[in-house]
Amino acid sequence: MSFVFPWLLALAPLPLLVYWLLPPLPRSSASALRIPFFDHAAGFDAGKAPRKNRWLRRVLQLVAWLALVIAAALPQQKGNPIAIPTEGRDLMLAIDLSGSMGREDFSTSQRVVDRLTVVCEVAKDFIAERQGDRVGLILFGSMAFLQTPLTSDLDSVGAMLDEAEVGLAGDSTAIGDAVGMAVKVLRERPAQERVLVLLSDGANNSGVLDPQQAAQLAAEAGIRIHTIGVGADSMKVQTIFGSKIVNPAEDLDEKTLAAIAEATGGTFFRAKSPEGLAEIYRRIEELEPTVGDASYLRPTRSLFHWPLAVALGFSMLVVLLHLPTKSRFSVAEAA
Repeated sequence: MSFVFPWLLALAPLPLLVYWLLPPLPRSSASALRIPFFDHAAGFDAGKAPRKNRWLRRVLQLVAWLALVIAAALPQQKGNPIAIPTEGRDLMLAIDLSGSMGREDFSTSQRVVDRLTVVCEVAKDFIAERQGDRVGLILFGSMAFLQTPLTSDLDSVGAMLDEAEVGLAGDSTAIGDAVGMAVKVLRERPAQERVLVLLSDGANNSGVLDPQQAAQLAAEAGIRIHTIGVGADSMKVQTIFGSKIVNPAEDLDEKTLAAIAEATGGTFFRAKSPEGLAEIYRRIEELEPTVGDASYLRPTRSLFHWPLAVALGFSMLVVLLHLPTKSRFSVAEAA
């Protein structure tokens, strides 16, 4: 518990100082205000208050005064700190859903899985670490569409990523359109840090916007693009002539992805395994760290009404004790 005006607590000994330092008020029989019918109504002589409760009244008066001083100092109770995420980057993820993303050339835990499954699992971990950033999701194949607008609700972005399926946007690859969609979303944002992470396993063979032109538009809008090429560099397949080693990522256009990253001040990465993809996202975390530690807010609850109620209650007790016994019963019956 703390006080808004703690210096007011110094007024606590004021009644004692007044009692000790100032001369007593001379007694006078004259009344400042006369009420002719008061003695008859109350049934006692107002000038003869009981003396046996004097010390009790003084104690109650002192407690009431201390409660008033505490209420005036405005006591408050502070709760536990609540983290408030800072406003960070606007970060878009563009995920390729073309037919080749269903190729099973990645393995995890002794199990062969398709590329999209690995991409989604690693991307969800990356999204969860972007506290303070606004993250959006673009899915593209033969066309690009905005799956999740920029939001601080990272759980929702991860949930929408879980719904991604191979071929959902067509079997072709429109890299240029995906970059163009990201530019359209990010350039309207006031943030100074705009980032796109684009992941693909093929070459641009669909869409209306050329990847190089899209990269130029992104550079003019101040958007930095990190590109990731996905696909193993070797894979054993069975043919009628026996097993054969092939390159499952032969359709990957590394040159175009690297050119997009270079034109916008980003970095091109090559992911050949799930472990390599996870490491790439860690490197992107280093290149694009969150803005900083979250600020904290401690909710406060005002408590001044409690000592104020105590002061009021004790003051009423002082008034009741000041009355003779007969009058106290009269006042209670009237109430």
